[in-house]
Amino acid sequence: MGRRPEIAPGFTLLELIVTLAVLALAVAVVTPAIGRGTDGLRARAEVAGFAATLRHAREQAITTQRPYRVVVDNDGHRLTTATLPSPGGLSTLRSAVGPPSRVSSPTPTISSRLAEAPQQAEVNETRPLSSRLVVEPLQGSEVIFDIRGGASGGDFRLTSGNIVYRVTVDRLSGRVRSVRE
Repeated sequence: MGRRPEIAPGFTLLELIVTLAVLALAVAVVTPAIGRGTDGLRARAEVAGFAATLRHAREQAITTQRPYRVVVDNDGHRLTTATLPSPGGLSTLRSAVGPPSRVSSPTPTISSRLAEAPQQAEVNETRPLSSRLVVEPLQGSEVIFDIRGGASGGDFRLTSGNIVYRVTVDRLSGRVRSVRE
């Protein structure tokens, strides 16, 4: 009786080609999904940085007891944070505004007095905005935070590609919120 020839262990060429074809198909399907996910993450990070700058200015206004102004400059594509002069602090502003009245005539608010104050601001930080991020101020291009944390209010629509967020600053509390639309 004859001996059977030994077959070397391993894969055939056909098995290797089929395996590589399946892997190539899987990579072709998964790669676009990963690209879309990174765009969303990038947009979320840009919006978080924008909101963090506003929150930081509010915290600094409270901590240093000086009003802070954040200005959105779309032409220069940057966000500027500045300290405003505070002669006498909030008490001077409150006395200038006067006591709350029940008369229907409009009375100036603390935020409006800050906005009318001499704008000899000391620039603290200028943060460049991403070229992909489009900031559309819906209520004005600046937000002023007073020393108690209140704000002049702000409403911004931030767009990156087809992803849209809305960042708002509450007038009373100065709280900054960002929501995807």
